[in-house]
Amino acid sequence: MKKLILGIETSCDETALAVLKASGGLRAPRFNISKALVSSQIPIHRPFGGVVPMLAKREHLKNLPILFRKLGGEKIMRNVDMIAATVGPGLEPALWTGINFAKELGKKFKKPLVGVNHLEGHLYSFLLPKKSTPHSLLTTHYTKMFPAIALIVSGGHTILLRMKNLTTWKKLGETRDDAVGEAFDKVARILELPYPGGPEIEKLASRGNPTAINFPRPMAHDTSPAGEYDFSFSGLKTAVLYYLRDNPRTRRADIAACFEQAAVDVLLLKTVRAAKSASAHSIMLSGGVAANQHLRDALKKEVEKLGLRFLVADMRYNTDNAVMIAAAGYIDLLARRSQGAGGRKKKYPLTANGALNI
Repeated sequence: MKKLILGIETSCDETALAVLKASGGLRAPRFNISKALVSSQIPIHRPFGGVVPMLAKREHLKNLPILFRKLGGEKIMRNVDMIAATVGPGLEPALWTGINFAKELGKKFKKPLVGVNHLEGHLYSFLLPKKSTPHSLLTTHYTKMFPAIALIVSGGHTILLRMKNLTTWKKLGETRDDAVGEAFDKVARILELPYPGGPEIEKLASRGNPTAINFPRPMAHDTSPAGEYDFSFSGLKTAVLYYLRDNPRTRRADIAACFEQAAVDVLLLKTVRAAKSASAHSIMLSGGVAANQHLRDALKKEVEKLGLRFLVADMRYNTDNAVMIAAAGYIDLLARRSQGAGGRKKKYPLTANGALNI
């Protein structure tokens, strides 16, 4: 099966459109990116220290038609086979802009629509083309890739999955409070760094000593059935707040480095534990926080020690984009069409669901 897919992403503060050529089946999906555009709203939200939902909605409404024209407009729609739009999770006012835009295009150009789970977009981002990896990755290594452990880390989620194949998984654990990306943003505000906080923490941490302060590693050594694979980052954030209050002259770079190291240590420990328990063949890393180079390098090192495959998207596809949404739409279509695929067959309704999970 071959499809040309228009992807639409408006879950938070990036407006993104992409056209993706997709082919192959569930055992060997292949993707070729025709065009991908992203309009960031960071300068607009930075003065507020975070994303303002109604401002995000306004900017999406303004940016969607502009990006659509840049993408090729009506000319590109002649060849598009389907439209994939994010329906959640995310900010519902923002999500509705992309959903309604997709519905308008679908009606005007008579194209089928598919709703996409934003988290599945991140999950499948490792399948997108890389300079170092041929499109035949799954064709050659499918049987050696699963079972796999997938770590999804973003501003809103921290999730561990055990994957039987591309469309069948079991959630092992998730955060009980703050997502790791949220903790990065909150610690950045404590350190008076600009929004978005994640990249600023990483930049500052690169100049610090990661062993200067012994911050807690919440739940790292919890091996109980209820907490073995769950996460908690609110206590780590609070520890940073109290440490700075009591030690105001400490180098901010050291605080950032030690916070980052503590967060990464927890993510690594839980992920490696899950991989060993599942006798995994590979470990997948995805989500906006996967753009953190220290996390990427540290997890890759642990994966190599275990002799497993490390699957992660190129840096540009870790943050929100429409290419991953188009890819997830294609995988979803394959899963629903394939008899005996063992995956989820139901469609996601074309309605915004800010609390949608995986």
